[in-house]
Amino acid sequence: MTSPKRSTFRISAVAFALATALLFGFDSVPLAAQEPEVSLEAEFGGSVEVTEVLLDVLVNDRQGNVIIGLDKGDFVVEENGEPVEIESLTFYSNRLLESPSPGLASAGVTPQDVPQDRYFLLFFQDQRRNALELPRLLSRQLDAGRQAKRWIRSELQPGDWVAVVSYDVKLKVHEDFTQDRRELMAAVDRAMKGEDTGNWPSRVKEGGGPSLTQALPQGNLLRDHTKTIYDALQVLARASGEVQGRKNLLLFTIGFGDVDSFGQYRPDARYYRPTMESLNDNNVAVYPIDLMPSGFDHTFESAMNHLALDTGGRYFFNFTSFMTPLREAAESTSGYYLLSYTARHPADESGYQEVKVSTKNPEFKVQAREGYLYGDGR
Repeated sequence: MTSPKRSTFRISAVAFALATALLFGFDSVPLAAQEPEVSLEAEFGGSVEVTEVLLDVLVNDRQGNVIIGLDKGDFVVEENGEPVEIESLTFYSNRLLESPSPGLASAGVTPQDVPQDRYFLLFFQDQRRNALELPRLLSRQLDAGRQAKRWIRSELQPGDWVAVVSYDVKLKVHEDFTQDRRELMAAVDRAMKGEDTGNWPSRVKEGGGPSLTQALPQGNLLRDHTKTIYDALQVLARASGEVQGRKNLLLFTIGFGDVDSFGQYRPDARYYRPTMESLNDNNVAVYPIDLMPSGFDHTFESAMNHLALDTGGRYFFNFTSFMTPLREAAESTSGYYLLSYTARHPADESGYQEVKVSTKNPEFKVQAREGYLYGDGR
């Protein structure tokens, strides 16, 4: 899969101007006759960080079907409200075509293409501590585990990689990325029981293939670095950032966050933004799957929807079977567009750049991460 990472280089404004003059000739640009312009040096404080930004963009219709055949002219990408020039656009699919398809051919996909790998993280927020107050939560969690195993057994595609983790008072890794269905189903069972085998050096995945454990803190450091679920999401995002491509985090949860004096959800001022930024910068889209029973309204519905929208995922609620969100999340990510553009920031600055992606057709539903870190902030 094409890497989501960004290529970055720095060039001083003076060097940029000199290189341009050498390339085109000093005599080709009559500087004395030019209108005064804002120089790169004035605009960026002497040097520029040039970044290639890669965005995975899902485009679906109202029924959730993947839209194919779009080109650069169908998309609008904005930074700070200003459109940027899209330099390249490629469509990728995890499906193996048995025969030519005119629609996919127009998007550059042929039967000879190798299906692209997909990455899923099954993340269970353990509800056993809440079982005394809400006994149905535990039964819902166990049902989610059963349906997750069914999904693994019958729905995974050949290019799908899945990892299984959970959280109670720390992050627990039950299985690293693998395509082994038996290992994954056993890992879900361990998650349902709250077993903790730890991320000790002896358990770190060896050999080729994508891995979380190689990049995660080891031993007791994993406990020390994941004291809150926000910490766990940030640590998991950074570890999965070593895996190239979009990661789809299927988060079985009741939600989390702050509550104001009126009993309404509000983002945690300390943890929410760095968590969202870390997820976006490492190309992790969150798909919260509500563990609350259908028809049960609760405070943290807004929290789950907020996190999904901010990371390019989707919030699932009011369903009769956990297979429904699992299937719909998988279907909606069966094909995506990878677009690239060049961004420029002052070389001595760092921060988080918000990005907005849309299509010129308002009927299409677009999912994409909403920003990236630049400079030393990475």
